Amino acid sequence: MKSLHRPDLFGWSAFDEARNVDFNGVCWVRSEGNILVDPMPLSSHDRAHLEALGGAALVVITNSDHARAASEIASWTGATVAGPAAERDALDGICTSWLADGDVPVSGLRVLALEGSKTPGELALQIEGTTLVTGDLVRAHRGGSLMMLPDAKLRDRSAACRSVRRLAALGEVEAVLVGDGWPVFRGGRRLLEELASSLD
Repeated sequence: MKSLHRPDLFGWSAFDEARNVDFNGVCWVRSEGNILVDPMPLSSHDRAHLEALGGAALVVITNSDHARAASEIASWTGATVAGPAAERDALDGICTSWLADGDVPVSGLRVLALEGSKTPGELALQIEGTTLVTGDLVRAHRGGSLMMLPDAKLRDRSAACRSVRRLAALGEVEAVLVGDGWPVFRGGRRLLEELASSLD
């Protein structure tokens, strides 16, 4: 796994040829138990790295299209798998707990439920205020900028725009770790604000 912008955050990726972007997983290393977000399949190297870091205690799936390798990783780490409460039907059998807007499953991790994206209950996660992890709604197909999921994929564009504006108003965000595309390590709030202002 690759070191990210903080010594306790790591990421790994798989390149999606159809979209020409990386699909990303995130690992937050904590003494109380590591947390993985939208984990991609692990290479033998990355699995060994995760084991050396202490495995995983919790896997968070941001939306039902990002189940990815959650079940496989949970089976060998013993991690609990949590997903959006509004997507219980789609994730039944994968998740063992459910997250809703405002939840704080562990200290320093805030859950934000988004509206209007391609699945009904997509989550974003705010880590200790300054790092935002997004699933599908906010992405980065070009380095140094953020974009919203294309209109054709949205359930409700107006609601999706409100969700993006909500993220832009968080204030403290410095880094944005997207599920799809390039991570942003600095100036995340500014890029979120630019994205929000570009929406009709």
